[in-house]
Amino acid sequence: MPLIKVQSSASITDSNVIQDLLKSLSSKMAQHFGKPESYVMTMFEANINMTFGGTFEPVCYIEVKNIGTMKPEQTKAISQDFCHQIQEKLDVPINRIYIEFTDAQRHLWGWNGGTF
Repeated sequence: MPLIKVQSSASITDSNVIQDLLKSLSSKMAQHFGKPESYVMTMFEANINMTFGGTFEPVCYIEVKNIGTMKPEQTKAISQDFCHQIQEKLDVPINRIYIEFTDAQRHLWGWNGGTF
């Protein structure tokens, strides 16, 4: 059930760029967590009014959620991987990207009419 939600002030009008980014993030999420991609969900919201450091230059906020406990070396690798992807695809500088990692408990994540 890994989830990645990307929110950015970047103005992206090419749906192919967004679709390529989401497909890439989905595949990499599955690899990073060692889970089937069939459980991975990706989301993207563009053109959001956001500031970082008091400016409106392009910025990105990412939420990564997963059932289980993420280890420090795992979150570091994910951060490096995803920040580079966002910079490449959305032209958002790496130093203007925040990523929030959240461990979820099985009974607090619903799916298919039940919980994990």
